[in-house]
Amino acid sequence: MIKLAIISLVIAAVLALLGFGSAAGAFVGIAKILFFVAIALFVIFLVLGILAGKGIKDAID
Repeated sequence: MIKLAIISLVIAAVLALLGFGSAAGAFVGIAKILFFVAIALFVIFLVLGILAGKGIKDAID
């Protein structure tokens, strides 16, 4: 997902250089959304992984 955000930023930079400001702004918005969704998913999966690890440790002991 971070890869898609970076690709969107590159496309936005190219569009900005070519003079398509509104399209570049749209791609920057898309990149922001993708970045924050990726961060949220990372935090969710990190918490789930920690909880699963504790559950397995408790089951083994």
